[in-house]
Amino acid sequence: MKSERYIYIAVVLALMNACANRGLGPQGGPKDETPPRVMKETPENGTLGFDAKRIEIQFDEYIVLDDVSKNVLVSPPQQYPPEIKAVGKKVRIEFKEPLKDSTTYTIDFGEALRDNNERNPLNDYHYSFSTGNHIDSLEIYGMMINAENLNPISGVIVGYHSNLNDTAFERLPFDRIGKTNKEGEFSIKNIPPGTYRLFGLNDVSRDYCYQPGEGIALLDSLITPYIHIETVYDTIYLKDTLSADSTLIPDSITTVEYYYYEPSNILLRFFYEDKKSLYFQRAVRDKAHYFTLYFSAPQDTLPTLRALRLESDSLATDTNWVDFTKYTLLQANKTNDTLVYWLIDSAALRMDTIRFEMQYSKTDSLYELQPQTDTVQVIYRAPRMSDKARANQQKKEARTPLQLSSNGKSGFEVYDTLLIISPQPIARYEKDSIHLQMKHDTLWNDVPFTLTMADSAHTRLRVLFHLEPGAEYKLSADTAAIEDVYGKMNEKKAFQVKVKNINEYATLKVQLADWDERAVIQLLDEHDKPIRSLRARRDGTVFTYLAPKTYYLRLFIDEDGNGKWTTGDYMTRRQPEQVFYFQRKLTLKANWDFEEIFDWKNIPLLDQKPDAIRKDASDEKRK
Repeated sequence: MKSERYIYIAVVLALMNACANRGLGPQGGPKDETPPRVMKETPENGTLGFDAKRIEIQFDEYIVLDDVSKNVLVSPPQQYPPEIKAVGKKVRIEFKEPLKDSTTYTIDFGEALRDNNERNPLNDYHYSFSTGNHIDSLEIYGMMINAENLNPISGVIVGYHSNLNDTAFERLPFDRIGKTNKEGEFSIKNIPPGTYRLFGLNDVSRDYCYQPGEGIALLDSLITPYIHIETVYDTIYLKDTLSADSTLIPDSITTVEYYYYEPSNILLRFFYEDKKSLYFQRAVRDKAHYFTLYFSAPQDTLPTLRALRLESDSLATDTNWVDFTKYTLLQANKTNDTLVYWLIDSAALRMDTIRFEMQYSKTDSLYELQPQTDTVQVIYRAPRMSDKARANQQKKEARTPLQLSSNGKSGFEVYDTLLIISPQPIARYEKDSIHLQMKHDTLWNDVPFTLTMADSAHTRLRVLFHLEPGAEYKLSADTAAIEDVYGKMNEKKAFQVKVKNINEYATLKVQLADWDERAVIQLLDEHDKPIRSLRARRDGTVFTYLAPKTYYLRLFIDEDGNGKWTTGDYMTRRQPEQVFYFQRKLTLKANWDFEEIFDWKNIPLLDQKPDAIRKDASDEKRK
C-alpha cells in the first residue's frame, strides 16, 4: 500500500513537470495562414432574376467581419446600406431598400472577411447577382495618386455616371463604384456597355455626390469599357518515334484567346480645391497687454476693428465707435489666420474687458466670401492675489528691463538676416547706441549698418550690412538703446555671431532634359517637404548654400505663373498643375558642386518618386 502511494506521487510530479515544461512537448504545428473558404452561397453567386431579401454565405470555419462600413462596398451604392454581419460560420446580408430592376449588383468584401482565430483575410472576394436576365461583365482598372506629391491615395471612392451632364456629379449618386486600396489601385466591376464620366471622391457626406470641400479627382476624357481579345497561336509537337534521337515534329496548331478588360491604366490625380471654410474661431487674452484673434483658414484681407465707446473709457469720443487701430499694433502671421493685437493705450490696457466690432470676410455654404460683422469681447482675468502681493509684483515688473534677443549665433547662415528681437513692440531706438563690430585677428572693428523694422508690430529690427562668410561679429546695444511701448528699456546686451564658411556648403545645379519655361523646381527634405523653390533656367537652375545632407527634387508646371503649385477646381474643370519627381535621392557633401540632369518626361510618372519618401496617403491628413 505504501509503495502504491509513492508510485501515485511520482506520476503526479511527472505530470506537473510536463505541464511546467511545455517546450519539451508538442508545439501544436505551424501557424494557420490559410484564409477561410466559401462552402456555399444562398442564392448562388451569379444568380439571375434575383428577388431575395437575404443572402447567406457559408464558410469552412468561424468568421469575423472587420470594419464593415469601411471595407465592404455595395455597387450600385444604396441610400440605406444592407445589414452585413457574421454569425458563426456564416455571413448574412439583409437589404434595407428595394433593388433596382434589370441591374447587376456587386458586393466587394475587400479585407473585411477574416477567420476568427488567426484573422487571415479572404481577399478579392466578390458576390454578384442580377435582378435582370444577364450579368454585366465589363470592368475598368486604374490608380489614384495625390496630385501634389504623387503618393498613392487609399480609401477613396471611384465612381462613374452614365449621365454625362456637367452637373450629374453634384446632383446624382454614382451609377457604380469602387474604392482605392493601400496602393491606390481601384477597379469597378460588372459594368454594362456604354460611355461614362469617371470621378474620384473622398465622400465625407456619404451620399455619393460631390459636396464643396470634399477631395476629388477628375478624368478629362470619357471612358468606354470594352474587352480586348488577344489570340495566341501555339504549335503542338510530337516525338518522332522512328528517329534515333526522338526528334520533335510539328503535329498541330492550337489557338488560345486571352481576354483583357480595358481601360486598365486609368490615372486619377486626387486634390482638394482651394476652398477653405473661413470663419472667426475665438479671441484669447492671456496677458493684459495683448489679445489674439484666431481664424479657421488663411485670409487675404485683414479684419477691421472698431472699439465700443464706454462712458468710463478714455477712448470715448462724440461717436459711438472709434478706430481701434489707433490704440493697437497688429502682429499677423504669414497666412493672416492668427492675429495678435498689442494694446498701446494706457486706458485700454487697464480695462479687464474690451468690446469691439469686427468686420471680416466669412465663407458661406458655397465657399463664397461674404461680409460679416461680429461684436467680440475679450476679457483678461488677472491671477488672484492680495493687494500687497500685487503691489510687489508690479514693482518687480517695473524694475525688470526689456529683454532683448537675437537670431545671431554660431553657425549663422550666409543668406540669413541678422535681427534684434523685442518681446513687446518697440516705441523707439537709438541707432548710435547700437553697435556692430567684426573681428580681425584679435581686434574688433566697427562695421557700417542700417536698421529697419522687420514686422508691422515693431517687435523685430533688421540689421542690414555686408556679411562676409566665415567672419565673426559682435552685435551690442547700450543701456536704454531700445524702449518698448510700455516704457521698458533694455540693459546693456551683446550677441556673438559666427558666420559659416563657404566651404561648409554644397551647390547643386539642375539641368532639365526637356526645357519648359513654366517649370518650377523644388528642393525637398527627407520628409518630402519643399525647402526651396526656383524657376527653372534654360542654362541650369542653381541652388546655392546648401547644408551637406540628403535632398530630393521635384518640379511642377506653373500654368498660371504665380510661382507656387496650384490645385484643381471642379467648377471650371481645371486640373491641378502637373508634378514630376527626380527619381533618385541626392546626398550632397560640403565644399562640392553637384550637377544633375532631371529627365522628367521620359520616365513613367508612377516610377519617378523615390521609395524613401513615397507614402500611403491613407494616413495623410485630409480636411
